[in-house]
Amino acid sequence: MQSLLDPTGEIEPVIRSPIAKPDTLEGKTLGLLDISKAKGDIFLDRLEELFSDRGVKVRRYKKPTFAKPAPLKLIQEITKEVDIVVEGLAD
Repeated sequence: MQSLLDPTGEIEPVIRSPIAKPDTLEGKTLGLLDISKAKGDIFLDRLEELFSDRGVKVRRYKKPTFAKPAPLKLIQEITKEVDIVVEGLAD
């Protein structure tokens, strides 16, 4: 008799409501998260330039690898330091 195992998890996804978008970026700090995929830094460099030119405070972050979720310490740091996050996904 053959037995097959399903390697996928049976975890139910957490359903979250989207948060309200800010009316303005004035006085806000924007976080740019590089997930460590190729050329993502190029995209985020340009965003940093554009937002900085408009007076928006920008902070940069980088995941150690795109293959795993961001470490809890990094998530906590981002949550504490910025109001809005843009995550750069690229190849």
